[in-house]
Amino acid sequence: MKGLIYLALRYVCYHRWRSVILMLCLSLTFFFPLSVHRVVIEFQSALWARSEATPMVIGAKGSRFDLVLHALYFRNKGPDSISWADYETLRDTGLGDPIPIHSAFQARGFPIVGTSLDYLEWRGMELASGRSLLHLGECVLGASVAAQLELVVGDSLMSDPENVFNIAGDYPLKMRVVGILSRQDSPDDQAVFVDIKTAWVIAGIGHGHDEVADDADSTTLLRREGNNRVVNASVLSYMEVTEANRDSFHFHASPGERPLTALLFVPRDAKSGTLLRGRFQGVDSPVQILRPREVVNELMTTVSRVKQFLDLNFVLVLGVVGLFLGLVILLSLRLREREMETLFLLGCRRGTVWGLLFLELSVVGLVSLGITLCFSWVAESVFETWLRQMFS
Repeated sequence: MKGLIYLALRYVCYHRWRSVILMLCLSLTFFFPLSVHRVVIEFQSALWARSEATPMVIGAKGSRFDLVLHALYFRNKGPDSISWADYETLRDTGLGDPIPIHSAFQARGFPIVGTSLDYLEWRGMELASGRSLLHLGECVLGASVAAQLELVVGDSLMSDPENVFNIAGDYPLKMRVVGILSRQDSPDDQAVFVDIKTAWVIAGIGHGHDEVADDADSTTLLRREGNNRVVNASVLSYMEVTEANRDSFHFHASPGERPLTALLFVPRDAKSGTLLRGRFQGVDSPVQILRPREVVNELMTTVSRVKQFLDLNFVLVLGVVGLFLGLVILLSLRLREREMETLFLLGCRRGTVWGLLFLELSVVGLVSLGITLCFSWVAESVFETWLRQMFS
């Protein structure tokens, strides 16, 4: 037996390039379905973990998937906005605690999430350095944001303008970094957290500027509306909130009209959640109330169907690879007729010759399996890192 193993190893090493090509073909054939299977499992675990931790998501009527993905992962602008009045209505029900979310802007590619301190407390996020939000114009960074942008407490971060070609548009806001969160292995690591009023300032609903006197000329003062003065664009808004100008910041929209992109709702108990859905889930309700777990389950049903198609495709590919492998073996036997004849003349039995061929294929298969496992381990490590940042 040892002699046959030695001969099989020598044959594989002698025809190294042919063996390497065959190993790579087999490795890739098994790598893709194995990786898809592992990716789907990790993807399901990550989505379910985040959705299970979020009881309810409330937002404007529209795509349920867009709303849930926006509220949980801040990765799109979501459907239409709801208003602060909707937040107050839900808060006054006494059935639970609503948490406001305004995530429509970015800072150097990272989402700016306007919310309250209740969100940080509810998610169990702790500060690695600095302090929490206290004043307008301050921000707290997720661990990944701070690491990738190389920012520390005391630095500044500018919000990205929505349209760099619109010279009449809103000015970006320069935010002061007052805290950095500990790593959560969640989408919160990739977010910039600000107070909800700071998010409204970035949206252009609130701003601060120099005081305009009553005797200002007509090029600056357009008209008066009671105690308010309407000025033109020559009076530039402040691009940074400081102690000196903080009191000059004000909002033009009434509190009830100020927008939110989503609400997270934490009911006091299961009964309160059911009562809330029954009260606001009617046709005339301006909002939709979703359970992220149900939406994610529906999403994963679609993913499972896609996986079934990929599994069927893998079976077909495996059958084709098996046919090609059989063809390679038959051609190899044809080319090795003189070698086989020599082995017969040396006294080898037919079973011994077939055993040698089996060992040669076993060596190729085992090495291919090892390569497949190595590829899968690397791919799974990379994908797990991405999932921790995006969907955990």
